[in-house]
Amino acid sequence: MNNPKALSVWHKSKEFVKEIYLITKKFPKEELFALSMQLRRAVVSIVSNIAEGAGRNTNNDFAHFLDIAQGSAYEVETQIIVSFELDYINNDEFTFLNNKIIEIQKMIHGLTIKVRANKN
Repeated sequence: MNNPKALSVWHKSKEFVKEIYLITKKFPKEELFALSMQLRRAVVSIVSNIAEGAGRNTNNDFAHFLDIAQGSAYEVETQIIVSFELDYINNDEFTFLNNKIIEIQKMIHGLTIKVRANKN
């Protein structure tokens, strides 16, 4: 069992949740239960699955939850693109968010490789 709070990807993902929540507050009201809610759920899923996986007893289980977190990260990336294309976020916000999610994806990928290589 690992402590998720010891993982830099957990911290970065947790901070990203706050950034997404702040950005989606500015979305149009008709998006409250559509894109903004889906984006919020997906971004929370990233950090939650990292934490849940870290709390499991085997590295295989941890890697499985990292795979789920990675899927959510790609979902978030897609939703950021859609938000930009719908003009819900501007170019600077898009660049900032897109760079952050790509960094998180890379961190999850690296951690997954490390966890899978460490058999237990």
